[in-house]
Amino acid sequence: MGQTGISDLDVRRMLTIARTYGEDTDGEALPWELLHELKALVPCDMLSVSGQDTPRWEFFADQELPGHPWGDMEAVALGVAYREHYWDSTCSYPDRTGDIVSVTRTSDLAADRDHHQSGMYSDFDRPSGVEHEIRVCLDAGGPQRTLRLLFTRGPGSDFTDRDVAVLTLLRPHLQAAYVAAERRRRGLLPLTTRQREILQYVAAGYSNGQIARRLEVSEATVRKHLENIFARLEVTSRTAAVARLNPPL
Repeated sequence: MGQTGISDLDVRRMLTIARTYGEDTDGEALPWELLHELKALVPCDMLSVSGQDTPRWEFFADQELPGHPWGDMEAVALGVAYREHYWDSTCSYPDRTGDIVSVTRTSDLAADRDHHQSGMYSDFDRPSGVEHEIRVCLDAGGPQRTLRLLFTRGPGSDFTDRDVAVLTLLRPHLQAAYVAAERRRRGLLPLTTRQREILQYVAAGYSNGQIARRLEVSEATVRKHLENIFARLEVTSRTAAVARLNPPL
Protein backbone atom coordinates (compact mmCIF):
# COMPACT_ATOMS: atom_id res chain seq x y z
CA MET A 1 0.00 0.00 0.00
CA GLY A 2 2.77 2.31 -1.03
CA GLN A 3 3.72 5.43 0.83
CA THR A 4 2.01 4.59 4.12
CA GLY A 5 3.93 1.33 4.42
CA ILE A 6 0.82 -0.77 5.15
CA SER A 7 1.68 -4.39 4.37
CA ASP A 8 -0.51 -7.31 3.35
CA LEU A 9 -0.01 -8.68 6.85
CA ASP A 10 -1.24 -5.38 8.31
CA VAL A 11 -4.36 -5.62 6.16
CA ARG A 12 -5.08 -9.15 7.36
CA ARG A 13 -4.65 -8.11 10.98
CA MET A 14 -6.86 -5.06 10.46
CA LEU A 15 -9.60 -7.24 9.00
CA THR A 16 -9.39 -9.40 12.11
CA ILE A 17 -9.71 -6.36 14.36
CA ALA A 18 -12.71 -5.11 12.33
CA ARG A 19 -14.76 -8.18 13.26
CA THR A 20 -17.67 -8.20 15.71
CA TYR A 21 -16.48 -9.01 19.21
CA GLY A 22 -18.31 -11.11 21.76
CA GLU A 23 -20.45 -9.67 24.51
CA ASP A 24 -18.02 -10.27 27.37
CA THR A 25 -16.55 -6.80 27.81
CA ASP A 26 -16.56 -6.80 31.64
CA GLY A 27 -18.47 -3.53 31.46
CA GLU A 28 -15.51 -1.74 29.86
CA ALA A 29 -15.63 0.83 27.07
CA LEU A 30 -13.88 -1.50 24.59
CA PRO A 31 -13.24 -5.25 24.64
CA TRP A 32 -9.89 -6.14 26.15
CA GLU A 33 -9.26 -8.56 23.28
CA LEU A 34 -9.58 -5.66 20.85
CA LEU A 35 -7.09 -3.58 22.82
CA HIS A 36 -4.54 -6.40 22.91
CA GLU A 37 -4.83 -6.76 19.13
CA LEU A 38 -4.47 -3.01 18.60
CA LYS A 39 -1.36 -2.89 20.78
CA ALA A 40 0.18 -5.70 18.76
CA LEU A 41 -0.66 -3.92 15.48
CA VAL A 42 0.65 -0.52 16.62
CA PRO A 43 3.46 -1.35 19.04
CA CYS A 44 3.65 0.96 22.04
CA ASP A 45 4.70 0.98 25.66
CA MET A 46 1.14 1.63 26.81
CA LEU A 47 -2.31 1.79 25.28
CA SER A 48 -4.85 3.65 27.41
CA VAL A 49 -8.55 4.27 26.89
CA SER A 50 -10.20 7.19 28.69
CA GLY A 51 -13.58 8.83 28.31
CA GLN A 52 -13.64 12.59 28.75
CA ASP A 53 -16.59 14.97 29.02
CA THR A 54 -14.71 18.24 28.90
CA PRO A 55 -17.56 20.72 29.64
CA ARG A 56 -18.30 18.82 32.88
CA TRP A 57 -14.67 17.77 33.38
CA GLU A 58 -15.83 14.22 33.98
CA PHE A 59 -14.03 10.99 33.11
CA PHE A 60 -16.06 7.86 32.42
CA ALA A 61 -13.71 5.12 31.24
CA ASP A 62 -10.30 3.89 32.32
CA GLN A 63 -8.45 1.01 30.64
CA GLU A 64 -4.69 0.54 30.36
CA LEU A 65 -2.41 -2.04 28.73
CA PRO A 66 -0.34 -2.73 30.69
CA GLY A 67 -1.63 -1.22 33.90
CA HIS A 68 0.52 1.60 35.27
CA PRO A 69 1.84 1.17 38.83
CA TRP A 70 0.95 4.70 39.95
CA GLY A 71 0.29 5.28 43.61
CA ASP A 72 -2.76 7.26 44.71
CA MET A 73 -0.83 10.45 45.44
CA GLU A 74 1.02 10.29 42.11
CA ALA A 75 -2.23 9.71 40.24
CA VAL A 76 -3.83 12.73 41.92
CA ALA A 77 -0.82 14.93 41.09
CA LEU A 78 -0.91 13.84 37.45
CA GLY A 79 -4.64 14.53 37.30
CA VAL A 80 -4.12 18.06 38.62
CA ALA A 81 -1.32 18.65 36.08
CA TYR A 82 -3.45 17.36 33.22
CA ARG A 83 -6.29 19.73 34.03
CA GLU A 84 -3.97 22.70 34.63
CA HIS A 85 -2.19 22.37 31.29
CA TYR A 86 -4.95 20.84 29.18
CA TRP A 87 -6.00 23.83 27.08
CA ASP A 88 -2.40 24.83 26.34
CA SER A 89 -1.42 21.34 25.21
CA THR A 90 -1.91 19.16 22.17
CA CYS A 91 -4.32 17.06 24.26
CA SER A 92 -7.01 19.71 23.76
CA TYR A 93 -6.80 19.61 19.95
CA PRO A 94 -10.12 17.70 19.53
CA ASP A 95 -11.99 20.13 21.78
CA ARG A 96 -10.35 23.28 20.39
CA THR A 97 -10.96 22.38 16.77
CA GLY A 98 -13.98 20.09 16.84
CA ASP A 99 -11.92 17.59 14.81
CA ILE A 100 -12.39 14.19 16.42
CA VAL A 101 -11.86 12.28 13.17
CA SER A 102 -8.16 12.92 12.53
CA VAL A 103 -5.67 10.51 14.07
CA THR A 104 -2.89 12.72 15.42
CA ARG A 105 0.60 12.40 16.85
CA THR A 106 1.93 14.97 19.28
CA SER A 107 4.61 15.68 16.68
CA ASP A 108 1.91 16.53 14.12
CA LEU A 109 0.60 19.31 16.36
CA ALA A 110 3.70 20.79 18.00
CA ALA A 111 7.39 21.06 17.26
CA ASP A 112 9.53 18.89 19.56
CA ARG A 113 11.16 21.94 21.14
CA ASP A 114 7.84 23.59 21.91
CA HIS A 115 6.41 20.35 23.29
CA HIS A 116 9.38 19.75 25.56
CA GLN A 117 9.09 23.28 26.93
CA SER A 118 5.39 22.90 27.69
CA GLY A 119 3.86 22.53 31.13
CA MET A 120 2.08 19.32 30.07
CA TYR A 121 5.37 17.69 29.17
CA SER A 122 7.14 18.88 32.34
CA ASP A 123 4.38 18.00 34.79
CA PHE A 124 2.57 15.11 33.11
CA ASP A 125 4.36 13.42 30.21
CA ARG A 126 7.90 13.33 31.56
CA PRO A 127 6.89 12.00 35.01
CA SER A 128 4.85 9.36 33.17
CA GLY A 129 7.79 8.39 30.97
CA VAL A 130 6.01 9.51 27.79
CA GLU A 131 7.92 10.94 24.83
CA HIS A 132 5.69 10.06 21.87
CA GLU A 133 1.90 9.81 21.55
CA ILE A 134 -0.69 9.00 18.92
CA ARG A 135 -4.36 9.63 19.65
CA VAL A 136 -7.64 8.28 18.28
CA CYS A 137 -10.88 10.02 19.33
CA LEU A 138 -14.34 8.45 19.16
CA ASP A 139 -17.71 10.16 19.45
CA ALA A 140 -19.10 9.46 22.92
CA GLY A 141 -22.47 11.12 22.53
CA GLY A 142 -22.16 14.85 23.04
CA PRO A 143 -20.19 18.01 22.30
CA GLN A 144 -16.62 17.67 23.60
CA ARG A 145 -17.47 14.20 24.94
CA THR A 146 -15.04 11.67 23.50
CA LEU A 147 -13.53 8.28 24.11
CA ARG A 148 -9.79 8.59 23.56
CA LEU A 149 -7.37 5.82 22.69
CA LEU A 150 -3.83 6.96 23.49
CA PHE A 151 -0.80 4.99 22.30
CA THR A 152 2.37 6.11 24.07
CA ARG A 153 6.09 5.40 23.82
CA GLY A 154 9.09 6.44 25.85
CA PRO A 155 12.41 7.64 24.39
CA GLY A 156 13.15 6.32 20.91
CA SER A 157 11.26 6.26 17.65
CA ASP A 158 8.09 8.27 17.10
CA PHE A 159 4.99 6.69 15.63
CA THR A 160 5.11 6.43 11.84
CA ASP A 161 2.88 7.47 8.96
CA ARG A 162 2.00 3.79 8.68
CA ASP A 163 0.69 3.82 12.26
CA VAL A 164 -1.44 6.88 11.52
CA ALA A 165 -2.82 5.28 8.35
CA VAL A 166 -3.65 1.99 10.09
CA LEU A 167 -5.52 3.69 12.91
CA THR A 168 -7.30 6.04 10.51
CA LEU A 169 -8.63 3.05 8.56
CA LEU A 170 -9.63 1.26 11.76
CA ARG A 171 -11.30 4.24 13.42
CA PRO A 172 -14.83 3.57 12.04
CA HIS A 173 -14.60 -0.01 13.31
CA LEU A 174 -13.41 1.20 16.73
CA GLN A 175 -16.37 3.58 16.83
CA ALA A 176 -18.70 0.70 16.00
CA ALA A 177 -17.11 -1.50 18.69
CA TYR A 178 -17.59 1.25 21.29
CA VAL A 179 -21.21 1.83 20.28
CA ALA A 180 -21.88 -1.92 20.43
CA ALA A 181 -20.38 -2.13 23.91
CA GLU A 182 -22.42 0.88 25.06
CA ARG A 183 -25.57 -0.66 23.63
CA ARG A 184 -24.96 -3.89 25.55
CA ARG A 185 -24.46 -1.91 28.74
CA ARG A 186 -27.23 0.64 28.43
CA GLY A 187 -29.37 -0.11 25.40
CA LEU A 188 -29.14 1.96 22.20
CA LEU A 189 -27.18 5.18 22.58
CA PRO A 190 -29.51 8.16 22.51
CA LEU A 191 -29.33 10.44 19.52
CA THR A 192 -28.27 14.05 19.92
CA THR A 193 -30.78 16.80 19.21
CA ARG A 194 -29.19 17.50 15.81
CA GLN A 195 -29.08 13.82 14.90
CA ARG A 196 -32.76 13.40 15.76
CA GLU A 197 -33.58 16.52 13.72
CA ILE A 198 -31.75 15.11 10.70
CA LEU A 199 -33.48 11.75 11.09
CA GLN A 200 -36.82 13.51 11.15
CA TYR A 201 -36.01 15.03 7.76
CA VAL A 202 -34.91 11.60 6.52
CA ALA A 203 -38.22 10.12 7.68
CA ALA A 204 -40.02 12.85 5.75
CA GLY A 205 -38.20 11.86 2.55
CA TYR A 206 -35.68 14.70 2.29
CA SER A 207 -32.41 14.12 0.42
CA ASN A 208 -29.02 14.96 1.94
CA GLY A 209 -28.89 18.11 -0.19
CA GLN A 210 -32.32 19.25 0.95
CA ILE A 211 -31.44 18.61 4.59
CA ALA A 212 -28.16 20.52 4.18
CA ARG A 213 -29.96 23.55 2.74
CA ARG A 214 -32.54 23.57 5.53
CA LEU A 215 -29.90 23.32 8.24
CA GLU A 216 -27.47 25.63 6.43
CA VAL A 217 -24.64 23.12 6.56
CA SER A 218 -22.71 21.18 3.91
CA GLU A 219 -23.83 17.87 2.49
CA ALA A 220 -20.61 16.37 3.89
CA THR A 221 -21.74 17.40 7.38
CA VAL A 222 -25.11 15.74 6.84
CA ARG A 223 -23.39 12.56 5.63
CA LYS A 224 -21.15 12.53 8.71
CA HIS A 225 -24.18 12.93 10.99
CA LEU A 226 -25.88 10.04 9.19
CA GLU A 227 -22.77 7.87 9.63
CA ASN A 228 -22.87 8.56 13.37
CA ILE A 229 -26.63 7.89 13.48
CA PHE A 230 -26.14 4.55 11.71
CA ALA A 231 -23.36 3.62 14.16
CA ARG A 232 -25.44 4.55 17.20
CA LEU A 233 -28.49 2.64 15.96
CA GLU A 234 -26.42 -0.24 14.52
CA VAL A 235 -28.00 -0.03 11.08
CA THR A 236 -26.69 0.47 7.55
CA SER A 237 -29.51 2.30 5.77
CA ARG A 238 -31.74 5.36 6.10
CA THR A 239 -34.87 3.20 6.15
CA ALA A 240 -33.52 0.98 8.91
CA ALA A 241 -32.47 4.02 10.96
CA VAL A 242 -35.96 5.49 10.84
CA ALA A 243 -37.51 2.11 11.69
CA ARG A 244 -35.09 1.54 14.58
CA LEU A 245 -36.20 4.55 16.59
CA ASN A 246 -38.37 3.63 19.52
CA PRO A 247 -40.80 5.20 20.07
CA PRO A 248 -41.35 6.03 16.39
CA LEU A 249 -40.89 9.60 15.22
